[in-house]
Amino acid sequence: MKKETMIAQGIADLVGGKENIKSITHCMTRVRLDVRDHSKVQMEELKKLPGVMGVVDDETLQIVVGPGTVNKVTAELCQITGHSLGSVDEGEGQNQSNKQQVKRTPIKSFLKRIGNIFIPLIPALVASGLINGGANFARNAGVDPETTWLQILLVIGSGIFTYLGILVGWNTAKEFGGTPALGAIAGILIINPALADITLFGEQLIPGQGGLFAIILAGWVMANVEKFIRKGVLSSLDIILTPFLTVLIVGILTIVVLQPIGSLLSDGITTGLHAVLDVGGAFAGAILAGTFLPLVMVGMHHGLTPVHLEFINTIGVTPLLTILAMAGAGQVGAAIAVFVKTKSERLKNTVKGALPVGFLGIGEPLLYGVTLPLGRPFITACLGAAVGGAFQAVMQTASLGIGVSGLSLIPLIADNKYLLYFSGLVIAYTFGFIFTYLFGYKEEMAKNLQ
Repeated sequence: MKKETMIAQGIADLVGGKENIKSITHCMTRVRLDVRDHSKVQMEELKKLPGVMGVVDDETLQIVVGPGTVNKVTAELCQITGHSLGSVDEGEGQNQSNKQQVKRTPIKSFLKRIGNIFIPLIPALVASGLINGGANFARNAGVDPETTWLQILLVIGSGIFTYLGILVGWNTAKEFGGTPALGAIAGILIINPALADITLFGEQLIPGQGGLFAIILAGWVMANVEKFIRKGVLSSLDIILTPFLTVLIVGILTIVVLQPIGSLLSDGITTGLHAVLDVGGAFAGAILAGTFLPLVMVGMHHGLTPVHLEFINTIGVTPLLTILAMAGAGQVGAAIAVFVKTKSERLKNTVKGALPVGFLGIGEPLLYGVTLPLGRPFITACLGAAVGGAFQAVMQTASLGIGVSGLSLIPLIADNKYLLYFSGLVIAYTFGFIFTYLFGYKEEMAKNLQ
Protein backbone atom coordinates (compact mmCIF):
# COMPACT_ATOMS: atom_id res chain seq x y z
CA MET A 1 0.00 0.00 0.00
CA LYS A 2 1.34 3.45 -0.93
CA LYS A 3 2.39 5.81 1.85
CA GLU A 4 -0.24 8.36 0.85
CA THR A 5 -2.95 5.67 0.83
CA MET A 6 -1.94 4.55 4.32
CA ILE A 7 -2.04 8.13 5.63
CA ALA A 8 -5.43 8.76 4.01
CA GLN A 9 -6.92 5.54 5.37
CA GLY A 10 -5.53 6.27 8.83
CA ILE A 11 -7.03 9.78 8.76
CA ALA A 12 -10.41 8.45 7.65
CA ASP A 13 -10.44 5.84 10.44
CA LEU A 14 -9.36 8.26 13.17
CA VAL A 15 -11.82 11.04 12.33
CA GLY A 16 -14.76 8.70 12.89
CA GLY A 17 -14.89 6.89 9.57
CA LYS A 18 -15.71 8.10 6.08
CA GLU A 19 -19.36 8.59 7.09
CA ASN A 20 -18.27 11.29 9.54
CA ILE A 21 -16.50 13.36 6.86
CA LYS A 22 -18.67 16.13 5.45
CA SER A 23 -16.22 17.84 3.07
CA ILE A 24 -12.57 17.65 2.02
CA THR A 25 -10.30 20.49 0.90
CA HIS A 26 -6.60 21.25 1.20
CA CYS A 27 -4.07 24.06 1.09
CA MET A 28 -0.32 23.85 0.46
CA THR A 29 0.43 21.63 3.45
CA ARG A 30 -2.85 20.77 5.21
CA VAL A 31 -5.75 18.45 4.58
CA ARG A 32 -8.87 20.30 5.77
CA LEU A 33 -11.87 18.25 6.87
CA ASP A 34 -15.33 19.29 8.00
CA VAL A 35 -16.70 16.51 10.19
CA ARG A 36 -20.25 15.87 11.32
CA ASP A 37 -19.50 14.83 14.88
CA HIS A 38 -16.33 16.27 16.38
CA SER A 39 -16.56 13.93 19.39
CA LYS A 40 -15.80 10.93 17.16
CA VAL A 41 -12.36 12.30 16.22
CA GLN A 42 -9.54 10.44 18.02
CA MET A 43 -7.35 13.50 18.30
CA GLU A 44 -4.32 12.11 20.12
CA GLU A 45 -4.10 9.06 17.85
CA LEU A 46 -4.50 11.31 14.80
CA LYS A 47 -1.55 13.44 15.90
CA LYS A 48 0.59 10.29 16.27
CA LEU A 49 -0.37 8.84 12.88
CA PRO A 50 2.79 8.25 10.78
CA GLY A 51 2.99 10.93 8.12
CA VAL A 52 0.95 13.46 10.11
CA MET A 53 3.11 16.36 11.29
CA GLY A 54 0.46 18.13 13.32
CA VAL A 55 -3.24 18.78 13.73
CA VAL A 56 -5.03 22.09 14.26
CA ASP A 57 -8.12 21.19 16.30
CA ASP A 58 -10.64 23.72 15.04
CA GLU A 59 -14.12 23.78 13.56
CA THR A 60 -12.41 22.60 10.38
CA LEU A 61 -9.79 19.95 11.18
CA GLN A 62 -6.45 20.94 9.66
CA ILE A 63 -4.17 17.92 9.32
CA VAL A 64 -0.59 18.84 8.35
CA VAL A 65 1.01 16.28 6.03
CA GLY A 66 3.43 18.53 4.12
CA PRO A 67 3.76 20.02 0.62
CA GLY A 68 3.29 17.68 -2.33
CA THR A 69 2.07 14.90 -0.06
CA VAL A 70 -1.08 16.88 0.75
CA ASN A 71 -2.37 16.69 -2.84
CA LYS A 72 -1.92 12.92 -2.99
CA VAL A 73 -3.38 12.27 0.47
CA THR A 74 -6.39 14.45 -0.33
CA ALA A 75 -6.95 12.59 -3.61
CA GLU A 76 -6.80 9.26 -1.74
CA LEU A 77 -9.26 10.55 0.87
CA CYS A 78 -11.66 11.57 -1.90
CA GLN A 79 -11.45 8.05 -3.31
CA ILE A 80 -12.03 6.46 0.12
CA THR A 81 -15.02 8.67 0.95
CA GLY A 82 -16.48 9.14 -2.52
CA HIS A 83 -16.42 12.94 -2.08
CA SER A 84 -15.32 15.40 -4.72
CA LEU A 85 -12.72 17.91 -3.63
CA GLY A 86 -14.47 20.90 -2.05
CA SER A 87 -17.97 19.44 -2.29
CA VAL A 88 -20.18 19.13 0.79
CA ASP A 89 -22.00 15.90 1.63
CA GLU A 90 -24.91 17.06 3.77
CA GLY A 91 -25.83 13.56 4.90
CA GLU A 92 -27.60 13.68 8.22
CA GLY A 93 -26.04 17.02 9.02
CA GLN A 94 -23.88 18.06 11.91
CA ASN A 95 -25.39 17.41 15.31
CA GLN A 96 -25.82 20.13 17.88
CA SER A 97 -23.46 18.60 20.42
CA ASN A 98 -20.67 18.74 17.86
CA LYS A 99 -21.19 22.46 17.32
CA GLN A 100 -21.00 23.08 21.04
CA GLN A 101 -17.71 21.22 21.41
CA VAL A 102 -15.72 23.47 19.06
CA LYS A 103 -14.81 26.85 20.48
CA ARG A 104 -15.61 29.57 17.99
CA THR A 105 -14.86 33.25 18.47
CA PRO A 106 -16.09 35.91 16.04
CA ILE A 107 -12.53 36.78 14.96
CA LYS A 108 -11.60 33.13 14.46
CA SER A 109 -14.78 32.49 12.50
CA PHE A 110 -14.19 35.59 10.34
CA LEU A 111 -10.59 34.63 9.51
CA LYS A 112 -11.70 31.08 8.74
CA ARG A 113 -14.21 32.44 6.24
CA ILE A 114 -11.56 34.64 4.64
CA GLY A 115 -9.20 31.67 4.47
CA ASN A 116 -11.85 29.56 2.76
CA ILE A 117 -12.27 32.26 0.11
CA PHE A 118 -8.55 32.57 -0.70
CA ILE A 119 -7.04 29.14 0.00
CA PRO A 120 -8.37 27.65 -3.29
CA LEU A 121 -6.71 30.55 -5.14
CA ILE A 122 -3.22 30.04 -3.69
CA PRO A 123 -1.84 27.73 -6.46
CA ALA A 124 -2.90 30.24 -9.11
CA LEU A 125 -1.45 33.15 -7.13
CA VAL A 126 1.85 31.28 -6.63
CA ALA A 127 2.19 30.35 -10.31
CA SER A 128 1.23 33.80 -11.59
CA GLY A 129 3.38 35.57 -9.00
CA LEU A 130 6.51 33.60 -9.89
CA ILE A 131 5.99 34.10 -13.64
CA ASN A 132 5.34 37.80 -13.11
CA GLY A 133 8.34 38.10 -10.79
CA GLY A 134 10.65 36.33 -13.23
CA ALA A 135 9.49 38.53 -16.10
CA ASN A 136 9.99 41.69 -14.05
CA PHE A 137 13.42 40.43 -12.96
CA ALA A 138 14.37 40.02 -16.63
CA ARG A 139 13.04 43.49 -17.46
CA ASN A 140 15.01 45.02 -14.57
CA ALA A 141 18.09 43.17 -15.78
CA GLY A 142 17.91 45.05 -19.09
CA VAL A 143 15.79 42.87 -21.37
CA ASP A 144 13.85 45.00 -23.87
CA PRO A 145 10.25 45.23 -22.55
CA GLU A 146 9.02 45.11 -26.18
CA THR A 147 10.46 41.61 -26.60
CA THR A 148 7.61 39.28 -27.55
CA TRP A 149 8.45 36.46 -25.13
CA LEU A 150 8.70 38.94 -22.23
CA GLN A 151 5.35 40.49 -23.13
CA ILE A 152 3.79 37.01 -23.23
CA LEU A 153 5.19 36.17 -19.79
CA LEU A 154 3.87 39.42 -18.36
CA VAL A 155 0.40 38.71 -19.77
CA ILE A 156 0.42 35.20 -18.27
CA GLY A 157 1.75 36.41 -14.92
CA SER A 158 -0.49 39.43 -14.50
CA GLY A 159 -3.76 37.88 -15.68
CA ILE A 160 -5.01 36.61 -12.33
CA PHE A 161 -4.26 39.92 -10.62
CA THR A 162 -6.24 41.77 -13.30
CA TYR A 163 -9.34 39.58 -12.92
CA LEU A 164 -8.87 38.31 -9.36
CA GLY A 165 -12.05 40.09 -8.26
CA ILE A 166 -14.18 37.67 -10.29
CA LEU A 167 -12.68 34.62 -8.58
CA VAL A 168 -12.93 36.23 -5.14
CA GLY A 169 -16.59 37.11 -5.77
CA TRP A 170 -17.26 33.52 -6.89
CA ASN A 171 -15.63 32.02 -3.78
CA THR A 172 -17.29 34.53 -1.44
CA ALA A 173 -20.80 33.68 -2.62
CA LYS A 174 -19.97 29.97 -2.45
CA GLU A 175 -18.62 30.30 1.10
CA PHE A 176 -21.78 32.03 2.31
CA GLY A 177 -24.19 29.64 0.65
CA GLY A 178 -25.04 31.62 -2.48
CA THR A 179 -24.73 30.88 -6.18
CA PRO A 180 -21.04 31.29 -7.14
CA ALA A 181 -21.81 32.80 -10.55
CA LEU A 182 -23.80 35.60 -8.91
CA GLY A 183 -20.85 36.29 -6.63
CA ALA A 184 -18.67 36.52 -9.74
CA ILE A 185 -21.04 39.20 -11.03
CA ALA A 186 -20.38 41.14 -7.83
CA GLY A 187 -16.66 41.03 -8.64
CA ILE A 188 -17.27 42.06 -12.25
CA LEU A 189 -19.39 45.02 -11.13
CA ILE A 190 -16.55 46.45 -9.08
CA ILE A 191 -13.68 45.96 -11.56
CA ASN A 192 -15.68 46.79 -14.70
CA PRO A 193 -13.88 49.55 -16.70
CA ALA A 194 -17.29 50.86 -17.85
CA LEU A 195 -17.75 52.40 -14.38
CA ALA A 196 -15.40 55.18 -15.45
CA ASP A 197 -18.07 56.41 -17.88
CA ILE A 198 -20.65 56.92 -15.11
CA THR A 199 -21.05 60.01 -12.93
CA LEU A 200 -23.04 59.50 -9.74
CA PHE A 201 -23.91 62.26 -7.26
CA GLY A 202 -21.51 64.54 -9.11
CA GLU A 203 -18.59 62.11 -8.77
CA GLN A 204 -17.08 59.99 -11.52
CA LEU A 205 -17.05 56.30 -10.53
CA ILE A 206 -13.69 54.56 -10.30
CA PRO A 207 -13.28 50.96 -11.52
CA GLY A 208 -11.82 48.77 -8.79
CA GLN A 209 -12.52 51.23 -5.98
CA GLY A 210 -12.72 49.37 -2.69
CA GLY A 211 -10.75 46.48 -4.13
CA LEU A 212 -11.15 43.00 -2.69
CA PHE A 213 -12.79 44.29 0.48
CA ALA A 214 -15.65 45.74 -1.58
CA ILE A 215 -15.89 42.53 -3.60
CA ILE A 216 -16.05 40.33 -0.49
CA LEU A 217 -18.69 42.62 0.98
CA ALA A 218 -20.73 42.58 -2.27
CA GLY A 219 -20.37 38.79 -2.61
CA TRP A 220 -21.58 38.31 0.96
CA VAL A 221 -24.58 40.59 0.40
CA MET A 222 -25.32 38.84 -2.91
CA ALA A 223 -25.43 35.44 -1.20
CA ASN A 224 -27.67 36.62 1.63
CA VAL A 225 -30.08 38.58 -0.59
CA GLU A 226 -30.36 35.56 -2.90
CA LYS A 227 -31.28 33.28 0.03
CA PHE A 228 -33.78 35.83 1.36
CA ILE A 229 -35.52 36.28 -2.00
CA ARG A 230 -35.63 32.53 -2.64
CA LYS A 231 -37.71 32.03 0.51
CA GLY A 232 -40.54 34.16 -0.88
CA VAL A 233 -40.51 33.08 -4.52
CA LEU A 234 -42.60 30.25 -5.96
CA SER A 235 -40.48 27.25 -6.92
CA SER A 236 -41.72 27.42 -10.50
CA LEU A 237 -40.43 31.01 -10.81
CA ASP A 238 -37.26 30.61 -8.76
CA ILE A 239 -34.86 30.06 -11.67
CA ILE A 240 -36.01 33.34 -13.26
CA LEU A 241 -37.02 35.72 -10.48
CA THR A 242 -34.40 34.90 -7.80
CA PRO A 243 -31.26 35.64 -9.85
CA PHE A 244 -32.94 38.56 -11.65
CA LEU A 245 -34.02 40.33 -8.47
CA THR A 246 -30.77 39.46 -6.65
CA VAL A 247 -28.47 40.88 -9.33
CA LEU A 248 -30.64 43.95 -9.86
CA ILE A 249 -30.93 44.84 -6.17
CA VAL A 250 -27.36 44.00 -5.17
CA GLY A 251 -25.95 45.52 -8.36
CA ILE A 252 -27.45 48.92 -7.55
CA LEU A 253 -26.59 48.53 -3.87
CA THR A 254 -22.99 47.67 -4.74
CA ILE A 255 -22.41 50.75 -6.89
CA VAL A 256 -24.22 53.18 -4.59
CA VAL A 257 -23.35 51.86 -1.11
CA LEU A 258 -21.09 48.81 -0.89
CA GLN A 259 -18.26 50.04 -3.09
CA PRO A 260 -17.82 53.28 -1.09
CA ILE A 261 -17.89 51.27 2.16
CA GLY A 262 -15.31 48.87 0.74
CA SER A 263 -13.19 51.83 -0.27
CA LEU A 264 -13.23 53.16 3.30
CA LEU A 265 -12.22 49.72 4.64
CA SER A 266 -9.47 49.31 2.05
CA ASP A 267 -8.02 52.77 2.58
CA GLY A 268 -8.24 52.46 6.36
CA ILE A 269 -6.46 49.10 6.56
CA THR A 270 -3.72 49.74 4.01
CA THR A 271 -3.07 53.34 5.12
CA GLY A 272 -3.11 52.29 8.77
CA LEU A 273 -0.61 49.46 8.27
CA HIS A 274 1.57 51.69 6.12
CA ALA A 275 1.57 54.30 8.89
CA VAL A 276 2.43 51.67 11.49
CA LEU A 277 5.43 50.55 9.43
CA ASP A 278 6.53 54.12 8.68
CA VAL A 279 6.24 55.27 12.29
CA GLY A 280 7.09 52.04 14.07
CA GLY A 281 9.98 51.10 11.80
CA ALA A 282 12.15 48.35 13.27
CA PHE A 283 9.89 47.91 16.30
CA ALA A 284 6.78 47.39 14.15
CA GLY A 285 8.65 44.95 11.90
CA ALA A 286 9.86 42.99 14.91
CA ILE A 287 6.37 42.72 16.43
CA LEU A 288 4.73 41.68 13.15
CA ALA A 289 7.35 39.05 12.29
CA GLY A 290 7.71 37.80 15.87
CA THR A 291 4.00 37.17 16.33
CA PHE A 292 3.25 35.62 12.94
CA LEU A 293 4.15 32.00 13.78
CA PRO A 294 1.31 31.73 16.33
CA LEU A 295 -1.11 32.74 13.54
CA VAL A 296 0.34 30.01 11.31
CA MET A 297 0.06 27.56 14.20
CA VAL A 298 -3.72 27.93 14.36
CA GLY A 299 -4.21 28.29 10.60
CA MET A 300 -5.36 31.91 10.73
CA HIS A 301 -2.56 33.36 8.59
CA HIS A 302 -4.63 33.10 5.38
CA GLY A 303 -6.85 35.84 6.80
CA LEU A 304 -4.11 38.31 5.83
CA THR A 305 -4.24 37.38 2.14
CA PRO A 306 -6.72 40.14 1.16
CA VAL A 307 -4.54 42.67 2.98
CA HIS A 308 -1.51 41.68 0.90
CA LEU A 309 -3.54 41.75 -2.28
CA GLU A 310 -5.06 45.11 -1.46
CA PHE A 311 -1.58 46.55 -0.90
CA ILE A 312 -0.63 45.25 -4.37
CA ASN A 313 -3.85 46.67 -5.80
CA THR A 314 -3.31 50.15 -4.32
CA ILE A 315 0.46 50.70 -4.28
CA GLY A 316 1.71 47.87 -6.50
CA VAL A 317 3.59 45.96 -3.77
CA THR A 318 3.00 44.49 -0.33
CA PRO A 319 5.54 45.65 2.29
CA LEU A 320 3.95 43.30 4.83
CA LEU A 321 4.89 39.99 3.18
CA THR A 322 8.67 40.40 3.34
CA ILE A 323 8.38 41.12 7.08
CA LEU A 324 6.11 38.17 7.81
CA ALA A 325 8.34 35.88 5.72
CA MET A 326 10.95 36.22 8.45
CA ALA A 327 8.81 34.01 10.71
CA GLY A 328 9.72 30.98 8.63
CA ALA A 329 13.35 32.04 8.44
CA GLY A 330 13.66 32.30 12.23
CA GLN A 331 12.23 28.82 12.46
CA VAL A 332 14.79 27.48 9.98
CA GLY A 333 17.60 28.89 12.14
CA ALA A 334 16.06 27.37 15.26
CA ALA A 335 15.76 23.97 13.59
CA ILE A 336 19.40 24.05 12.48
CA ALA A 337 20.44 24.78 16.08
CA VAL A 338 18.36 21.83 17.30
CA PHE A 339 19.99 19.63 14.65
CA VAL A 340 23.47 20.68 15.78
CA LYS A 341 22.80 20.18 19.51
CA THR A 342 20.59 17.10 19.65
CA LYS A 343 21.80 13.51 19.99
CA SER A 344 18.41 12.13 18.98
CA GLU A 345 18.63 10.50 15.55
CA ARG A 346 14.86 10.68 15.17
CA LEU A 347 14.91 14.42 15.77
CA LYS A 348 17.84 14.89 13.40
CA ASN A 349 15.97 13.00 10.68
CA THR A 350 12.84 15.10 11.25
CA VAL A 351 14.86 18.31 10.86
CA LYS A 352 16.64 17.01 7.75
CA GLY A 353 13.33 16.10 6.14
CA ALA A 354 11.68 19.43 6.89
CA LEU A 355 14.55 21.87 6.28
CA PRO A 356 14.53 21.92 2.44
CA VAL A 357 10.92 23.11 2.23
CA GLY A 358 11.57 25.37 5.23
CA PHE A 359 14.19 27.26 3.21
CA LEU A 360 11.60 27.60 0.45
CA GLY A 361 9.15 29.23 2.85
CA ILE A 362 6.89 26.30 3.78
CA GLY A 363 7.21 26.23 7.53
CA GLU A 364 4.52 23.83 8.78
CA PRO A 365 6.73 20.69 8.71
CA LEU A 366 9.27 22.41 10.96
CA LEU A 367 6.56 24.03 13.06
CA TYR A 368 4.63 20.86 13.84
CA GLY A 369 7.52 18.43 13.61
CA VAL A 370 10.23 20.29 15.53
CA THR A 371 9.82 23.70 17.16
CA LEU A 372 6.28 23.52 18.53
CA PRO A 373 6.54 20.02 20.09
CA LEU A 374 9.84 20.99 21.71
CA GLY A 375 8.34 24.16 23.18
CA ARG A 376 11.11 26.62 23.84
CA PRO A 377 12.57 26.53 20.29
CA PHE A 378 9.22 27.87 19.09
CA ILE A 379 9.80 30.97 21.24
CA THR A 380 13.41 31.41 20.13
CA ALA A 381 12.33 30.97 16.49
CA CYS A 382 9.89 33.87 16.99
CA LEU A 383 12.68 35.98 18.48
CA GLY A 384 14.93 35.26 15.50
CA ALA A 385 12.05 36.17 13.18
CA ALA A 386 11.61 39.46 15.05
CA VAL A 387 15.20 40.49 14.33
CA GLY A 388 14.78 39.67 10.63
CA GLY A 389 11.44 41.50 10.54
CA ALA A 390 13.02 44.61 12.07
CA PHE A 391 15.69 44.57 9.36
CA GLN A 392 13.14 44.21 6.53
CA ALA A 393 11.08 47.09 7.94
CA VAL A 394 14.09 49.40 8.14
CA MET A 395 15.21 48.45 4.61
CA GLN A 396 11.63 48.92 3.34
CA THR A 397 11.63 45.79 1.22
CA ALA A 398 8.37 44.75 -0.45
CA SER A 399 6.96 42.02 -2.69
CA LEU A 400 5.28 42.23 -6.08
CA GLY A 401 3.21 39.10 -5.44
CA ILE A 402 2.12 36.64 -2.79
CA GLY A 403 1.80 32.90 -2.24
CA VAL A 404 5.47 32.14 -1.63
CA SER A 405 7.96 32.92 1.09
CA GLY A 406 11.56 32.21 2.10
CA LEU A 407 14.05 31.88 -0.74
CA SER A 408 11.18 31.41 -3.21
CA LEU A 409 10.13 35.01 -2.65
CA ILE A 410 13.39 36.48 -4.00
CA PRO A 411 12.20 36.80 -7.66
CA LEU A 412 9.18 38.80 -6.46
CA ILE A 413 11.10 41.43 -4.48
CA ALA A 414 10.38 44.98 -5.66
CA ASP A 415 12.82 47.78 -6.54
CA ASN A 416 15.76 45.41 -7.09
CA LYS A 417 16.15 44.90 -3.33
CA TYR A 418 16.86 41.21 -3.79
CA LEU A 419 20.11 41.29 -1.83
CA LEU A 420 18.56 43.25 1.04
CA TYR A 421 15.71 40.76 1.35
CA PHE A 422 18.16 37.85 1.25
CA SER A 423 20.28 39.57 3.91
CA GLY A 424 17.18 39.75 6.11
CA LEU A 425 16.66 36.01 5.64
CA VAL A 426 20.25 35.34 6.68
CA ILE A 427 19.81 37.58 9.74
CA ALA A 428 16.66 35.70 10.77
CA TYR A 429 18.40 32.34 10.18
CA THR A 430 21.37 33.49 12.24
CA PHE A 431 19.47 34.89 15.22
CA GLY A 432 17.03 32.00 15.23
CA PHE A 433 20.07 29.72 15.45
CA ILE A 434 21.86 31.77 18.13
CA PHE A 435 18.83 32.19 20.40
CA THR A 436 17.95 28.50 20.14
CA TYR A 437 21.51 27.24 20.54
CA LEU A 438 22.13 29.37 23.63
CA PHE A 439 18.74 29.36 25.33
CA GLY A 440 16.20 27.30 23.40
CA TYR A 441 17.16 23.64 23.47
CA LYS A 442 18.08 21.04 26.05
CA GLU A 443 18.46 17.37 25.24
CA GLU A 444 15.65 16.27 27.56
CA MET A 445 13.22 18.17 25.33
CA ALA A 446 13.66 15.45 22.69
CA LYS A 447 11.54 13.18 24.88
CA ASN A 448 8.52 15.23 23.79
CA LEU A 449 8.91 13.74 20.32
CA GLN A 450 9.15 10.11 21.40
